[in-house]
Amino acid sequence: MTDPQRTGQPAGVDGQVDALLHAAEGRRPSTGIPARREALDREERIIKDAVLRMGALVEEAIRRASLALTTHDADLALDIIRSDAQVNDAQRVVSRLISVTIATQNPVARDLRYLLTLDHVTYELERIADHAASVAKQVIKLAPEPPLHDYVHLPEMAERAAVLVHGVLRALVDVDAVKAREIAVLDDDIDRLYHATFDEVVELMRADPANVERGTRIIISSHYLERIGDRSTNIAEDIVYLVTGDVEDLNP
Repeated sequence: MTDPQRTGQPAGVDGQVDALLHAAEGRRPSTGIPARREALDREERIIKDAVLRMGALVEEAIRRASLALTTHDADLALDIIRSDAQVNDAQRVVSRLISVTIATQNPVARDLRYLLTLDHVTYELERIADHAASVAKQVIKLAPEPPLHDYVHLPEMAERAAVLVHGVLRALVDVDAVKAREIAVLDDDIDRLYHATFDEVVELMRADPANVERGTRIIISSHYLERIGDRSTNIAEDIVYLVTGDVEDLNP
């Protein structure tokens, strides 16, 4: 992990955490239930906003990785890899804030489930950002070479992955299980493109051994994009669980 101040991560959320910790040290027992409810609502809003900012960084990383691929921009790809530290910092801050809120506000039932769901969402977002950075690492190797069959379906896969991440975040904002189920269907398209990419690249590699290295990197990149779809679907499942209390497999 790196210092949020050095990576450009806003310090506001971290400051909120420190303020909560300071307040918790001197907190006196209170019977003011409405006041506690207001405090919990405020802290949940802070956490949700931080999760959405983290999600925006992740969505941007996917789109930038696709741009770096299609424009042969190795410098942009390197910047994506470096920027992954911002997402790591964001997850650390949100996880700490959730822990403090649970410890100081004693949430129960739906509130506790909401906070735990957000904590798991940040884990999935951090892993998605790792996958985007992994695509960028392949882009650095592909950038100096001419594109193999216009990178097959990678640009379309990346766009659908970014749309999927954006959609699950909107479903999270609205706490909408219906939207979560609807957007999760996009993962089927990503899976289809992944299998099509694999098959087409294998044929290109068989046709010409000179295609092997580029083809291998395209297949590796398509695998990371496919995993982004799976992890986004996990977030959709978290939203469904949050709303209904039921565990549903949206990617059977």
